[in-house]
Amino acid sequence: MIFFASAVFIVGYIIITLEHYWKVNKSVTATALAAILWAAIALAGADHYLVEEAVHHLSGETFSLIVFLLAAMTLVEILVHYRFFDLLRVKLFALGLEDRAQLILISTIAFFLSAIIDNLTTTIVMVQIARRFFSGRNLLVAASAIVISANAGGAFSPVGDVTTIMIWLAGKFTAMEIILWGFLPSLAILVVSTALLARQIKGDTADEKPLAHEEVSLSTSDKLVIGLAFASFLLPPLAHYVGLPPFMGMLFGVGIVGLVIGWLAHAADNRTSHLSVDIEKLLGKVDITSLLFFIGILFAVGALGFLGILEQISNGLFGDNPDPTRLIAGSIFLGAFSAIVDNIPLTAAALEILHTTDFRLWVLLAICVGTGGSMLVIGSAAGVVAMGMVKDLTFKQFMAIATIPAAVGYVAAIIVWYLQYLF
Repeated sequence: MIFFASAVFIVGYIIITLEHYWKVNKSVTATALAAILWAAIALAGADHYLVEEAVHHLSGETFSLIVFLLAAMTLVEILVHYRFFDLLRVKLFALGLEDRAQLILISTIAFFLSAIIDNLTTTIVMVQIARRFFSGRNLLVAASAIVISANAGGAFSPVGDVTTIMIWLAGKFTAMEIILWGFLPSLAILVVSTALLARQIKGDTADEKPLAHEEVSLSTSDKLVIGLAFASFLLPPLAHYVGLPPFMGMLFGVGIVGLVIGWLAHAADNRTSHLSVDIEKLLGKVDITSLLFFIGILFAVGALGFLGILEQISNGLFGDNPDPTRLIAGSIFLGAFSAIVDNIPLTAAALEILHTTDFRLWVLLAICVGTGGSMLVIGSAAGVVAMGMVKDLTFKQFMAIATIPAAVGYVAAIIVWYLQYLF
């Protein structure tokens, strides 16, 4: 049974990795993989009570993550609808910076913005903005810098990256612990990689690609909704602090923002206004396929855990009684491996195989799996979406431009974390 389950998981994982080649959506593969593994467990004669108990426990953990992500995605769609990102783009245009200075500014904004929303949405927004500023090879450098910066920014925030959210919701560290211990290592990645990438900027493409004059003005109502939406991202840590699951804070934020939008639309008495946003339409824009992928992967990895496969991997990677040095080395390896393999299943597996109560080691894992994927364009969701948005950003081009800066930044982050760990 263990051999069969391992083989099925590997085949499913290969299909997920080659999603673009096989033209099969990875969410479909992941959900089918989970169903096959659990069906095989049930049909193999496992104790029905134990199987039901394991699935029930896994369902609770998965529910928390999916509801959290669904609420967060809804808030991001509200920010899009109320033109916050349009305003950001116009403000950047008004500065009139040259390409190198613009690259540094956009990378910095991507770093901090991804800590509030998420690295994938940040990448989409900032690459759209970068396409208005840069052209030619400078655009490829800018897109690469955005991917690295967004991944780095998401790694030090409890809500900035799916992998960090997973570790936080599992109770491995608190929101304050990941911020305090993860910020400087993540900042090291931003500073080092952006400095190296800025050296690759040649000339100034602004003259080649004139910017259209554009104005975005926000009403008091717009600013109120945007402010409440951003404030909602602060509620999950507060909910956790008072003893509630973090997703309750995010749901509360969505509820309050929705009620305010409804009240403003009623007060305006103008149904043609953008105030009359239809929450149902916003929910229709949420990336449901990604949520299905998370569900499938979590249940598939849960099946491997139920069969004891993850425990065997843990013993092989970390040993029966792992010391901190071996745990550190294992986390660094998993981070580097995430450049090839999707970091979500790696994190799901790590939650089962990494046996330590030291939150500092879990912070290291969050940094490694959250940023190690930046070394290859296929190593993170941010890289894949950037590759889709900038057609000339091929696997080979990204490797030539960004792999070394990302790798040097990765090493710098580990050094900074280790210095914190020592002192």
